[in-house]
Amino acid sequence: MRTDSAELRTRVDGSPMSRMQWSVIVVCVLLNVVDGFDVLVMSYTSAAVSDEWSLSDSQLGLLLSAGLVGMALGSLLLAPLADRVGRRALILACLVVASAGMLGSALSQDAAQLGLLRVLTGIGVGGILAGSNVIAAEYANGRWRGLAVSLNVVGYAVGATAGGVVTVALQSSSGWRSVFVFGGAGTALLIGVVLFRLPESLDFLLAKPSPGALERLNGLLAAMRQPALESMPESPDRLAAPAPRIRRILTPRLRRDTLLIWAGFFAAMSAFYFVTSWTPKLLVEAGLSVAQGVTWGVLLNLGGVFGTVLLGLLAARFALKRLLVGCALATAVSLVLFVPALSTYGVLLALGALIGLSANGWVAGLYTLALATYPPAVRATGVGWGVGMGRIGSLVSPLAAGGLLDSGWDPGRLYLAAAVVVAVGGLAVYAVRPATARERDPLRSGAR
Repeated sequence: MRTDSAELRTRVDGSPMSRMQWSVIVVCVLLNVVDGFDVLVMSYTSAAVSDEWSLSDSQLGLLLSAGLVGMALGSLLLAPLADRVGRRALILACLVVASAGMLGSALSQDAAQLGLLRVLTGIGVGGILAGSNVIAAEYANGRWRGLAVSLNVVGYAVGATAGGVVTVALQSSSGWRSVFVFGGAGTALLIGVVLFRLPESLDFLLAKPSPGALERLNGLLAAMRQPALESMPESPDRLAAPAPRIRRILTPRLRRDTLLIWAGFFAAMSAFYFVTSWTPKLLVEAGLSVAQGVTWGVLLNLGGVFGTVLLGLLAARFALKRLLVGCALATAVSLVLFVPALSTYGVLLALGALIGLSANGWVAGLYTLALATYPPAVRATGVGWGVGMGRIGSLVSPLAAGGLLDSGWDPGRLYLAAAVVVAVGGLAVYAVRPATARERDPLRSGAR
């Protein structure tokens, strides 16, 4: 009797995690660590770059947004390729692109060159994130899937935190360019790790079989301590009529949830990247030292580490949507209180940790919600486009903040505006419909 792909997925979901499955998740987490470093290192080096080239706030805003522009392009344009050529192949190609962009940034001679190379780096990072988060979710079993997704988001926060630590260590002795060299070398090293330790996902092999797919599938099943198959399982996604993947995530069945998820990602990432990009510099202008500004940024990302893990653990016990709305409200309140607390450094540190905890927990939950919404054949496209919409918000917010500061806005108005955006995003997530019996893909569990 021929095995159905849903039956195989259910069997894997109900089985204990093997060493091979955990190793896949570890590699995906490492990819997110490097991505977090590569993207947010610009915010930590922004003061030094601005001083060297005498940049205005608007010009610096363009540089801060350049990597995020690339991430949006990578998520929107490259993520659908992961559903066509494979998650692993896309990750390898994007690692080459990202490492080249980071190393090239260290050699840039003016802001225009650095901006273009930051776009290139962001394109690579966007493609890596779209593939790695999907692979991690697809290799995890039902019990640990939420934690696997959260650990990937934690990896991104760890990389961002390391960016601050490395900047403090290297920039004072070797200048800001050495920080980019460090990030580029680390990104290049992961190419070998992916080649030898990251397999293609089971769901991709099932949804898009190729010559030799059965042998590859059985090899993976053996490493996962699962019995071999005599023939390729039937896949409803494979048998369905083909259509462009972006159209398939906007069908009447998925359109409403897709648009609401896009709004949630946009709000979460626009607020978070405004805070991470501009706050260290604004704190210095308010009278704090450069080291204190960087320390605040590091604490923000450390709070993100704990918040993401906490969200992953709580999602196993509580409704995900309620957790997401709670994270959105906590982020909005913290943003409102931030500017009045500028005179008290201890309170600033506490608010930084709280913003990092709630905002990163919100983003982690959105990944889980998006993964739960789409079938395997368009999962990377759905997640990639959701993240891409978030990246559009993340690139618009630093740029808009620079322009508003140049036009006379004070920090209090900026943080209040960010709080309003967060509140709207929380309402959008609350409006996402709960999963119903029509959702037959086991990856969709937990999105209620």
